[in-house]
Amino acid sequence: MKDAKIGIGLIGTGFARSAQAPAFQVCEGAELVAVCSARYENAQKTAEEFSIPHACESYEQLLSIPDVSLVVVSAPPLHHHTMTLAAIEAGKHVICEKPMAMNSGEAREMYARAAARSGQLAIIDHELRFNPTWRRMKELVDAGFLGEIHHITVNISSGFRHSAQRPWNWWSQRSAGGGLLGALGSHAIDAVRWLFGEIEAVSSTVATMIPNRKDPVSGENRPNETDDYCSLLLRFAPQSGRTIHGVIVLSALYTSGGKNQITAVGSKGTLVMDGDETLIGAIGFNHQFEDMSLVDRARGISIIPDNIWSRSFYHLARETVQALREGRTEIAHAATFLDGLHCQEVIDATLVSQKEQRWVNVR
Repeated sequence: MKDAKIGIGLIGTGFARSAQAPAFQVCEGAELVAVCSARYENAQKTAEEFSIPHACESYEQLLSIPDVSLVVVSAPPLHHHTMTLAAIEAGKHVICEKPMAMNSGEAREMYARAAARSGQLAIIDHELRFNPTWRRMKELVDAGFLGEIHHITVNISSGFRHSAQRPWNWWSQRSAGGGLLGALGSHAIDAVRWLFGEIEAVSSTVATMIPNRKDPVSGENRPNETDDYCSLLLRFAPQSGRTIHGVIVLSALYTSGGKNQITAVGSKGTLVMDGDETLIGAIGFNHQFEDMSLVDRARGISIIPDNIWSRSFYHLARETVQALREGRTEIAHAATFLDGLHCQEVIDATLVSQKEQRWVNVR
């Protein structure tokens, strides 16, 4: 089994083309077998670019190919539920993009169906869990570097939705699963759950600052139905009789760049991780911060785009293929479908909190 190739099928040609295909192409033991897209010409272009033998007209066609053993569902969130269930029923291993689903009901069914199928890997693409320096932060937190945790702050900022000239597409459509909360909020929620424990309750603001965007086909302005700014107050499940508090702020409206950062403050120490994968830490009052970052070997692979998402996905792909070649369907630190469900429950509670303007228990 260790010498066997793991055949990869990509559903989607967005992130799948820019990050996932390059990662699998240089991943030992992986073979890109098939790709499909909502637009067949995009599947054809991606297949040609990466020498993929099968450009499929539908995901059903892709799932019917025997040599495809691992399916990456990288379509818009609207389709995650249907495509993932079909892949599971077809006996395929699955990596599902985040957010896992459109709501907790869909996510719960996906989790239950995957849990009932032994011998099939099913994980969510929260690739930051595989980033070397993020893993280092996890090790320090688990080892007690912070002491008793007081509070956590997460800031995710960019300008990719700032311009009102950015065209209307599925990202602006609530029914397709667009919006910042699902796209990047899911990463932030998963990260704090992985690092610090379960989120018990939220109080949130979910807002749309750019009200309209131009339809690229008709040229007319259409309502922007999805959020481009969110803030969440978090209350974590008590640990040792103490309650941890936190805040997540998400913005896609910066006029110039932006800086991602996660800060954790405890009774013994403080850790700060920024979007450039620099981790600094300090123990004791008024002590100097020390650089605790790790070198990411994926930076030296020319085909892997030089950004945190692509490099982190390379590590996820490598560990996934290695596990499958060894006959394993569990991967240390990977976000399981149960993690995906819990993340979706936080997202749903966030939306209820915005609607009803109150604290909402996650479950």
